[in-house]
Amino acid sequence: MLEKIGEKVVIDLDNKMTSISIFLRLKELQMMICSKMLVRILSLCLFPHLLCVFSVSAQFKPVEIFNKMFNDTAASSANKWIAYPTIAYAPETSWEIGAAAILVYYANKDTSNRLSEVSGFSFFTLENQYGAHFEHALYSDKDKWFALGKLKFQSYPLFYYGIGPDIIGDELAIAGANFTLIRERFLRKLYRNWYLGIEIDFEGLNGVDIDWLEDDYKETLIGEDGYNNLGIGLGLIYDTRHNVLNVRHGMLSEIGYLLYQPEWGSTNRLSTLFLDNRFFFKTTKRNVLAFQMIGQFSQGEVPFNQLSMIGGEMMMRGYYLGKYRDKNMFGVQAEHRWLPFKFSKRLGASVFAGIGSVSPNLHFDKFLWTAGGGLRVLIFPKRDIYTRFDVGINPDGYGLYLFIGEAF
Repeated sequence: MLEKIGEKVVIDLDNKMTSISIFLRLKELQMMICSKMLVRILSLCLFPHLLCVFSVSAQFKPVEIFNKMFNDTAASSANKWIAYPTIAYAPETSWEIGAAAILVYYANKDTSNRLSEVSGFSFFTLENQYGAHFEHALYSDKDKWFALGKLKFQSYPLFYYGIGPDIIGDELAIAGANFTLIRERFLRKLYRNWYLGIEIDFEGLNGVDIDWLEDDYKETLIGEDGYNNLGIGLGLIYDTRHNVLNVRHGMLSEIGYLLYQPEWGSTNRLSTLFLDNRFFFKTTKRNVLAFQMIGQFSQGEVPFNQLSMIGGEMMMRGYYLGKYRDKNMFGVQAEHRWLPFKFSKRLGASVFAGIGSVSPNLHFDKFLWTAGGGLRVLIFPKRDIYTRFDVGINPDGYGLYLFIGEAF
């Protein structure tokens, strides 16, 4: 799956709540989301000011570092990076301390090559919970080779609401577990914008401890005792994008197939077909109209945490990722971006809407909707890269997202 690659600072409405009362749970969640997002935003805003406080040191040059990171004073072909600390608080995690960073560069410092990027985010809580997320999109010289992937390691509670599109009420269970995800694609250019290569996916869930919240209710889930699944397959991509963090014109089309077999170490036997199509139209010098159609279809013994899901920071923003899950998923979204406004060199905005569904088969009977908007701030002018603050709204509630780079 070609997922949006960027700095992750995400808060969903349904994330990390344990209260049984829907009303009290909503109120508590609203306060937690606002405070946690506010603290993280403040950590980003206060970081340059902290650099200035330490400017009295002759050996430390914060102004120079600040200019290189935030004012984009380096040459267009030079490597560019930004890093800052984060701090947050939630009742179930206590204080959360972390750090985030992103690096963008051109192969051989040649701006005719496509922009490569590497991003990462890590955190540790006072309740001994931790996580680290890394994503990358790397192009070689002349774009002959393309490596796309992500790594995720976390020890964190997973919320389970059930399977299918007809989810009502609060979560049914909370699963404490150690989760590992390694997804890599190694692709070689075939002709012009066509790439073909191998795809590898490893997903592991270990140390699983499921706490069912209702005494008289319990399900038997595939993967409830843990699993380690290795998938090997092929991917075919057509890609005309130049800047994957902010596409103004072009398209992306991917089809990928992964096979998981016990013969090469997988706990479960299953297969997954993935489709991702994105189209970008430059309506004016500043404005972009973007569309995405995505689908993920699985067969076999699919563990509960490896089912196709909607929600999160990229597709169907506003839903908790994993609240709606099943063997098959399909979604469509559209977004209009002002990058930037006419009256500003750095400020912009976007509006978006999407529909999606999950199903045990290919009959998608119930579609969910989401809509929202967000602000954009140009942080790397010479590379046309924005940070985004999005709000997604849907019948279940809303979600807040702070990222570097667009959702798709």
